[in-house]
Amino acid sequence: MSETRELRAEEDSLGVIDLPKDCLWGVHTQRAIDNFPISGIPLSHFPEFVRSLAWVKKAAAAANLNLGVLPEHKAKVIASVCDEIIGGAHHSQFRVDMIQGGAGTSTNMNANEVIANLGLILMGHAPGEYAHLHPNDDVNRSQSTNDVYPTAMRLAIVSQCQPFQESQRRLSAALNERADVFASVRKIGRTQLQDAVPMTLGQEFAGFAATIDEDIEIIGRLSQLLLEVNLGGTAIGTGVNTPPGYAEMVIPELLRVSGFEVKLAGNLIEASSDAGAYVTFSGVLKRIAVKLSKMCNDLRLLSSGPRSGFNEIRLPPVQAGSSIMPGKINPVIPEVVNQVAFQVIGNDLTVTMAAEAGQLQLNAMEPIIILNVLQSMRILMQAMDTLSERCIKGIEANVSQCEGALENSLVLATMLVPYIGYAKAAKVAKTALSKDQNVVDTAVELGFGTREQITAMIF
Repeated sequence: MSETRELRAEEDSLGVIDLPKDCLWGVHTQRAIDNFPISGIPLSHFPEFVRSLAWVKKAAAAANLNLGVLPEHKAKVIASVCDEIIGGAHHSQFRVDMIQGGAGTSTNMNANEVIANLGLILMGHAPGEYAHLHPNDDVNRSQSTNDVYPTAMRLAIVSQCQPFQESQRRLSAALNERADVFASVRKIGRTQLQDAVPMTLGQEFAGFAATIDEDIEIIGRLSQLLLEVNLGGTAIGTGVNTPPGYAEMVIPELLRVSGFEVKLAGNLIEASSDAGAYVTFSGVLKRIAVKLSKMCNDLRLLSSGPRSGFNEIRLPPVQAGSSIMPGKINPVIPEVVNQVAFQVIGNDLTVTMAAEAGQLQLNAMEPIIILNVLQSMRILMQAMDTLSERCIKGIEANVSQCEGALENSLVLATMLVPYIGYAKAAKVAKTALSKDQNVVDTAVELGFGTREQITAMIF
C-alpha cells in the first residue's frame, strides 16, 4: 500500500502546483527545481552565497522598517530567520540549481520563500499562509532580483577573499621554509630546458614563494572593487518601487549586518548591467592558477626519475603510482593542482563570455558567473592547502645529484667570463663538451690558469 503524502497547493500566474505540506520553499522555487535540472549543484553547495542572500534580506527588512513600509513585527521575524540562515541553518532548503535562466530570479525567490515560510512558522502559521508574511510583498519589499542577486554575488566573493589569502600565505610559508632548508644546496639553473648558470635550490624555492606572494595583495585590492553594489537600484537602476531614501538607508544596514565596507555605486544603471568587476577578479584567479600550474610543472620535472630523470628533489610519496609497475610513485599532488588550474582557466573563459553576453540594462548570465568564480576560489584554496600539506612540506633535496650535476656541467664556464673573457670561456665549454671533461680540468689544460685560480673564479 503506497504512502500518501500530505500536500499544499500554491498558485502563481502560471497556475496551481502541489508541494509537500511542510516544505519551506514555494511555487516559484519548485518550478525552478523542475525547470533547471542542469548541474546538480544547488545553491546550498555554496554556503557563502546563501549567507550573503540572507545578509541582503536582513538589511532590506531593516531599511524598510526604518522607512515605515514594513511593519515592525514582520521586520523582526524576517531578521530572526535571516540570522538563523546566516548562522548556517536551513541551507538544505536552498534547492535551486546554480545554473539557471532568469538572471537569478529563481535564486532570489528561493530565498524569499524559505524566509517567508520560516517566518510563518515562527508566527504560528503554516508554510504557505502568505497572507501573514508574503515572499514578494514583505521579504522582497523594495527589492528586485536585479539588485539583490548581484549584491549577494559580490558579498559571497568578498567573504571568501580572506580565507583565500590565508591559503596563499600558508603555501608561501611552506615554500619559504623549504627555501631556508635548501639554501646551501648548489645546483644547475636552466633556461629553455638547457643548462644555464649555477644557483641554489633555496633560491629556486624562494622564487616559487615570491610568485605566490605577489598575488596576495592583488586579491585584497580587487576585493574592494566588489564592495560597490547596486542595492536599491531594483530592476534596472532607477530605484522603481522603493520609498524615498531607501538606497541610502539600506547600504549602511548591509554594512552593519555583513561587516563589509559596502558602498552604493555611483551610477546604479551602469552597476546593474556591468559585469566588469567579475571579469577582472576572475582574471586574477586565472593568473594565480597559471602560476601555480607552472610551479607544479617544475616540481614534477625536478623530481622526475628517480634514476633517469632530473631527480634533484624527492616529493613525499603519498600513494602507489601504478596498478602494473611495482614501486612506481607518481607526483600526484602537483598533477592534481595542474588539473585545478586547467579548470580555473576554463572557468575564466566562461565568466568572460557571460559578461560579454549581457544586453541593455541587465546581464542575464550572472548565475554562471557566480558559479564559476566561487568554484574557482574554492578549488584553488583546496589545491593550495593540499599542495602545502601533502607535498611542499615534505620535499627533500637530493644533494649529491644537485651538486654532482653542477660540478660536471658546462654552466661553470659562464662563471669564467669576467676573468678570461667570453671567447675563451666559450672555448672552454666547447672543448670540455667534445672531450667529455669537466670545466676546471679543461680550463687548466688550455692554460687559462692554475687549478687553484680556476676554482676560485668559479666557486
